[in-house]
Amino acid sequence: MRFLQHALAALSLSLVAVGVQAAPDNPQNGVDYRTLEKAQQTDSGNKVEVTEFFWYSCPHCNSLEPTLVDWVKKQGDKIAFKRVPVAFRDSMVPQQKLYYTLEAMGKLDELHGKVFDAIHKQRQPTDTDAAITDFAVKNGIDKQKFLDVYNSFGVQSKARRASQLQQSYQIDGVPLLAVDGRYLTSPAIVGQSLGNRPEPVLYGATMQVMDWLVAKAAKEQKAAPAAAAPAKQSK
Repeated sequence: MRFLQHALAALSLSLVAVGVQAAPDNPQNGVDYRTLEKAQQTDSGNKVEVTEFFWYSCPHCNSLEPTLVDWVKKQGDKIAFKRVPVAFRDSMVPQQKLYYTLEAMGKLDELHGKVFDAIHKQRQPTDTDAAITDFAVKNGIDKQKFLDVYNSFGVQSKARRASQLQQSYQIDGVPLLAVDGRYLTSPAIVGQSLGNRPEPVLYGATMQVMDWLVAKAAKEQKAAPAAAAPAKQSK
């Protein structure tokens, strides 16, 4: 038993070491992240907008969630964080509507993580109107109130808008993170340069790329007004 404990401790330290070595210190465009040809409009003012494109049934979105939540907390007021549920096919639309229904009902903070748990820990396929309604009721939401919002024009409009954003950002897989409407990265993108690494290592490296991209975007935002300001005429 003691040998096993020492072996596990050594493995843990080696993974940490690998993570340090593998993390991109100087992220490269086209390698650790990519840049959209056409920047998308953001509405976060002086803050850097960070958007996660995700799908509740995606196992990688589920496993990234704790790391991403911790990273967002550490950013504080530097960023405005948003999520966009994707739909690569019609069968994914119910989960888009679930996300925006929970948001509209003020239940997102409480139940967002529980949706992931229901699907990935409890193995409940929460991906149809009936299953989603059942999930809501089990978590204390009045059935009729939930359905009224779930089927509302507002929620359907947000789901359509999410699909438009998915196309505009050229989302081809999830999870994917967008910074300032221009830069995209993900564990899959970072993993292409790092090779076969454990998921925790890839997630740590991805967050390091995100740190770098947020700093880059903030610097560019500050430089933009100065570049746009007219030069003073000498008298």
